[in-house]
Amino acid sequence: MKSAAQAMVLASFTADSLALAVHWIYDTDQIDAKVGRITDLLQPSADSYHQTKKQGEFTHYGDQSLHLLRHLVKQGGRFFLPEYARDWKSVMSDYSGYMDRATKETLQSLEGGKTPDACGSSSTDLGGAARIAPLIYCYREDLEGLLAAVNAQTALTHKGPGAVDGALFLARSCYAILHGATPREAFLETLAGGIDDFDLDLRLRRCLDLPDSSIRQAVKEFGQMCSINAALPSAVYTVLQREHNLEEALIETAMAGGDSASRGMVVGMILGARLGMGKIPMRWLEKLTCHQEILAAFDSLP
Repeated sequence: MKSAAQAMVLASFTADSLALAVHWIYDTDQIDAKVGRITDLLQPSADSYHQTKKQGEFTHYGDQSLHLLRHLVKQGGRFFLPEYARDWKSVMSDYSGYMDRATKETLQSLEGGKTPDACGSSSTDLGGAARIAPLIYCYREDLEGLLAAVNAQTALTHKGPGAVDGALFLARSCYAILHGATPREAFLETLAGGIDDFDLDLRLRRCLDLPDSSIRQAVKEFGQMCSINAALPSAVYTVLQREHNLEEALIETAMAGGDSASRGMVVGMILGARLGMGKIPMRWLEKLTCHQEILAAFDSLP
């Protein structure tokens, strides 16, 4: 299981880096014309939302997931919200990458004296949930501890409708997959346990029964935007359509446009957990800037 959990983490980070150059391009014709099929990690263009980044680096989602991994290394594999929030505030206050609304609102709340459990923004973006692969790795044998940590981590920055519910759905699903379930089995089991957000529940159930379609078309139907009620069902549908091919799943996610980075991180963690390290293309890992740091983190964590 440990190897599968490591693949889950690395695939999630790699997916974010693969999407870096086209993240938030909603016009898929523009992606086709200017970039072509994305089969490798690319350098963002000068007019990108991530123009300060280089090939093999991360969007702000991946950077915050890396910060979470570093926190867990520092704390011996355990998550402590006060310490995490303090370090997150320090890192993000001086961050040179893209600053999304959730980050800005949360920083303002912390600077205004709100406590870490009460400072989350009203954002419904999938980005808060997409960061959690390091938590699943560290709590892979402790479901109760995992859910508590995922709840606290996500709510630090994202408290809009469905944000935490989606993160808990993802955590439960990945936990089940690491313990032997197929993705569809894991999704059905998690949905059977109930999701508090009714709209998200309906959308997730719909994506399980959606007729076969191109991933690009399905993502457009669910919505390319950052909202978890659009992005999470799109990611789940992608997993089911490419259950045995992690590489194609991540390429198709990037090619579908919009918030491809958060969707990719979710697809990567689910299929990484299911398929293992051997399915992550080595050409991607070799160009991943923090590859060696992530491997070193695995060595130092339980």
